[in-house]
Amino acid sequence: MFPAHYSIHCVVLILSLLIPCYANVNRSSKPTLLRLSDHLMEGYKKGVRPVLDWRQTTTVYIDVMVYAILGVDEKNQVLTTYIWYRQFWVDEFLTWDPKKFENVSQISIPTEKIWVPDILINEFVDVGKSPDIPYVYVNHEGRVQNYKPIQVVTACSLNIYNFPFDVQNCSLTFTSWLHTIQDINVSLWRTPEEVKEDKSLFMNNGEWELLSVLSQYRKFVENEDSFAEMKFHVVIKRRPLFYAVNLLLPSMFLMVMDIIGFYLPPDSGERVSFKITLLLGYSVFLIIVSDTLPATAIGTPLIGVYFVVCMALLVISLTETILIVRLVHKQDLQTHVPEWLKRLVLEKITALLCIRDKKKFGAVRVHSSDISHQMENSSTAKLAHYSTEYPKDYERSVGVLVPSKENPLVVDNILHEIASIRQYLEKRDQCRDIAKEWLQVGYVLDILLFRIYLVAMLAYTVTLATMWSCWQQA
Repeated sequence: MFPAHYSIHCVVLILSLLIPCYANVNRSSKPTLLRLSDHLMEGYKKGVRPVLDWRQTTTVYIDVMVYAILGVDEKNQVLTTYIWYRQFWVDEFLTWDPKKFENVSQISIPTEKIWVPDILINEFVDVGKSPDIPYVYVNHEGRVQNYKPIQVVTACSLNIYNFPFDVQNCSLTFTSWLHTIQDINVSLWRTPEEVKEDKSLFMNNGEWELLSVLSQYRKFVENEDSFAEMKFHVVIKRRPLFYAVNLLLPSMFLMVMDIIGFYLPPDSGERVSFKITLLLGYSVFLIIVSDTLPATAIGTPLIGVYFVVCMALLVISLTETILIVRLVHKQDLQTHVPEWLKRLVLEKITALLCIRDKKKFGAVRVHSSDISHQMENSSTAKLAHYSTEYPKDYERSVGVLVPSKENPLVVDNILHEIASIRQYLEKRDQCRDIAKEWLQVGYVLDILLFRIYLVAMLAYTVTLATMWSCWQQA
């Protein structure tokens, strides 16, 4: 028989040998990822910057890839983009030896359980509908990779003066909201050339085309503290085909019809109604396209100025037509064309415009009028003499009875009526001559004003096309 104290000693010795074995059995039965997660989270404080030496700076590497341009609000100066945002940093508290955890070199950890840098975009004006990515990847060296898509609603100074041939440059500035450069610094993940030329993810089937993404690192001082920021310049270009077809071409067609309307005769009266119809049609066109044009309180696009000038040209064209029509229809109240106006219009302006036979036509017209007057005077005198000397022959020729010499009062009445008819015919011919003179002056002035109008329109069109092409190349 063994003593009692010896038995107790043996029991204690056996238990001390069995407990470690039991613990090892429990530990080996626990999953590796769970053991690794417990190992990493044991004593971890997510509110403390993860560096062993507090004097060491945590560098956050940033990368941006533009996926789509969702909207450009010119009125509110807001750009909505969808980007793929990537960042990584080194967390010195999240390291392990892969050999102790079955060669596991990478693990996903909930984002809410670890320290995350406060990197924000300065231009944020609204919270976008971004999906929530709750995990980050951590490797055995403590490198934390945070990948997430973001819908970015940012303020951007949009220049719409060149619409629809405009190019916009909007920036996304990533910086720590609180930490200085001594605590958190930012850097570019890839090279600037790779970021600039990377369009592999961009949806290139919308209104906007991605030209490039320029990156720029900058340090700035605020209240004696230094901060670091990484700025990405998203350069986009609008595709103008839709606006050219729906805005520019209809306006050009209406202006061409206005030019063709000058070939209508100014004395026909149809040109005024035609010009008024064009002006009304252009007004309706502007009402329809007013919602398409971008509207801002700081500027007006050049295409808006183009529409206003086209409207002004149509008004000027209508005014010119009204003046010419008024000029050629002043027949009853108008005197003969003044000589100075004849010399100016029918000689100098016709020579300047290379209009042939105007002066000759005027001279022939005046000469023929004088001849007709002379013929009428001579015929009236011959008629009076012939009716007096040879009354019977006159009776047979005209088919009326001529009173004899005993009735001189009747003869005087007949002669008076004939003189009245002659005066009426002379007055009518005079009015016709006056109308023809003013019509000729009106035609020449109409040609002059038409050519001035055409030159002004061509110069304006060439100027706009040159400005748009220069801005597009720039």
